[in-house]
Amino acid sequence: MSATQSTYLEQEGVYQFYMEYPVPAYLVALVAGDLVPADIGPRSRVWAEPCLLPAATSKLSGLVERWLSAAETLYGPYIWGRYDIVFLPPSFPIVAMENPCLTFIISSILESDEFLIIDVIHEVAHSWFGNAVTNATWEEMWLSEGLATYAQRRITTEIYGAAFTCLETAFRLDALHRQMKLLGEDNPVSKLQVKLEPGVNPSNLMNLFTYEKGYCFVYYLSQLCGDPKHFDSFLRTYIEKYKFTSVVAQDLLDSFLNFFPELKEQCVDSKAGLEFERWLNATGPPLAEPDLSQGSSLTRPVETLFKLWTAEPLDAPAAASSVDIAKWRTFQTVLFLDRLLDGSPLPHELVTKLSECYSSQLDSMNAEIRIRWLQIVVRNDYYPDLYKVRHFLENQMSRMYTIPLYEDLCAGTLKSFALEVFYQTQNQLHPNLRKTIQQILTQGLNPLPATELPAVTTDDTPAMVLEDKPPETANGAISLRDVDVSA
Repeated sequence: MSATQSTYLEQEGVYQFYMEYPVPAYLVALVAGDLVPADIGPRSRVWAEPCLLPAATSKLSGLVERWLSAAETLYGPYIWGRYDIVFLPPSFPIVAMENPCLTFIISSILESDEFLIIDVIHEVAHSWFGNAVTNATWEEMWLSEGLATYAQRRITTEIYGAAFTCLETAFRLDALHRQMKLLGEDNPVSKLQVKLEPGVNPSNLMNLFTYEKGYCFVYYLSQLCGDPKHFDSFLRTYIEKYKFTSVVAQDLLDSFLNFFPELKEQCVDSKAGLEFERWLNATGPPLAEPDLSQGSSLTRPVETLFKLWTAEPLDAPAAASSVDIAKWRTFQTVLFLDRLLDGSPLPHELVTKLSECYSSQLDSMNAEIRIRWLQIVVRNDYYPDLYKVRHFLENQMSRMYTIPLYEDLCAGTLKSFALEVFYQTQNQLHPNLRKTIQQILTQGLNPLPATELPAVTTDDTPAMVLEDKPPETANGAISLRDVDVSA
């Protein structure tokens, strides 16, 4: 449980837990299953099904303590005692969740070392920002997610260097602008302080604006100080002042200006075009973004390869031989594939040559990379690799992998293929995910009588009937899809 285990009464089969500190109700969670533990550090262990335990321990042993120690150096003592991690089945609907003492994380993330690092460090950061100090309302989720993302990147910079952090940030900000283009710059969910008007689903606030626009605002505040270490000092004071309480944005900003009286005298909160109020309440992209030039050693090869592949006339042999992507970091490969996705549909010759050069190589890479290649396959109707899409959807049950593919399948000519795969896999999906996919599949369709729909049954499962949802309802759920977002 998201608490410290106190006792286990074997005769009665009763576990007793206690939590020393007050926490918001949404941070109370319980997990039960065939889980076995293994220590990975002096105050950390992983819990996983026996088949997953060796991989989980080998990838995290010693690392979590290193991340905790780095976070403590930046933001003060870790107050929760233990930091354990439980790996959940692939059908768990989100990537990770920062419950005190016991982070929940999806097991499929074990495929990618870099995403595992980022996601766990993000949850570690929540131990200070989100758990110790919590946003008072759902309308200000950025207070948790924006600060945790900033702290995550301070930790990765300290341990893995600025270039790695800039690469990861570039990948995320690309995704933010992609979502901005999809929604439009005047969409109210792009505000940091979103108003929960009647009919607004709070889950729609778990989007990239909450994380990345929130991060950009926090980064901007840190730049006003002139030195990130000065901002670290402020954040330690902020945590100490507000720990075990819930806050609103004004609490953070008032504390910031009081900690830096010289900035208050300069009225930095009213600087033209960068007013704090405008950061919080204006729609659209961030008012300022970080300088990512320190990541150019990692991002420049990506841009070079993309230009080679999209040059006219295409010289595929030269492009393929220019770099060995097998030696790239995961974030470099996904950044390259995202660039190709943004340009889709691509010329058929280009997709054919890309498949000849990379498809079999990408098959052996992690799911974060494969999902992007498969989206390219779908968006370009590249039928020779379509069987890989089916195989992927038969084996990946996470929301972050299934939703993008079903959206792309249903946006083009492959909706019947999507229906067929869904009927075969629906019983393995989390109920909430199954409902979302049903909404995707019914967009633009006239409702059919139940007798005309194929049905999949088992001894204890009723036949599935696609729900008839208005297109705008489905769009509301789909258009806010995130890219590998941790809670």
